[in-house]
Amino acid sequence: MLGGDKSDVDFVEPILLTAGSRVVHCGDSGAGQIAKLCNNLLLAASMTAVCEAMNLGIKMGLDPKLLASIINTSTGRCWSSETYSPVPGLMPNVPSSNKYEGGFQMKLTAKDLALAQSTALSCGAPLPVTGLVHQLYRVMMTKGYGNKDFSSVYEFYQ
Repeated sequence: MLGGDKSDVDFVEPILLTAGSRVVHCGDSGAGQIAKLCNNLLLAASMTAVCEAMNLGIKMGLDPKLLASIINTSTGRCWSSETYSPVPGLMPNVPSSNKYEGGFQMKLTAKDLALAQSTALSCGAPLPVTGLVHQLYRVMMTKGYGNKDFSSVYEFYQ
């Protein structure tokens, strides 16, 4: 995701494709950063919601695998539930199954949420859900979760 002159994007695209699988021209300079912030705030909110739903279901006695299966074949399905489960042991090779090590650190997610909120202030876009998620992440960082993966919200709820 990047912004700038289309001809400049076309020129650097072959180089960028050595580091990633896709290059998306988003518009003028800075538009790529806005697209990234929008995507990351949605990811943080959806991960937090998946953590809440899984925590509630498991605490009420549902089998974690059954609940994940229901969510992933129903309207609650999202990347956070289907590809990156926050519940330890449900998926191999994700941070939750490795003590929330690796992945995208909580402190980096919180930084992106702060940037999104600042950007929203500049254009008058309300972000009430983002504000709540950001506050949760800031609290978690004071409790030592800053270097853990952002899916560690599930562990924090425990």
